[in-house]
Amino acid sequence: MAGRRMVLQLGMGTDIRGSDCTKAAVRALRDALWHNGLSIANAVGLPVDAMQVEVRIGVPRPEAVDKAAVLAVLPHGTGTVEVVEGGLEITNDAGTGTTVIANAVTIVRLDI
Repeated sequence: MAGRRMVLQLGMGTDIRGSDCTKAAVRALRDALWHNGLSIANAVGLPVDAMQVEVRIGVPRPEAVDKAAVLAVLPHGTGTVEVVEGGLEITNDAGTGTTVIANAVTIVRLDI
């Protein structure tokens, strides 16, 4: 993506009982985004949809993540999603299920 890096946001999300990497990834991205109210685009005279957002998700099983579902979380701008191996998967005591933990980072860029 072109543009100058303006913002870095970090988040963590879980699926406690369902072992769903997409659910954990979506929650991680929401965590990264929903703790911020970005006015950077407006501050430099650009519309919020001018933001270019790079999303990176770390989960134990990257192939299990629905990238479109993750991308749908972005409220403004355009984005890309890269999913890499990371996060954690913790088996319950009975060995019948896992908790999935995902980490997310967003890099917001603007053409200024």
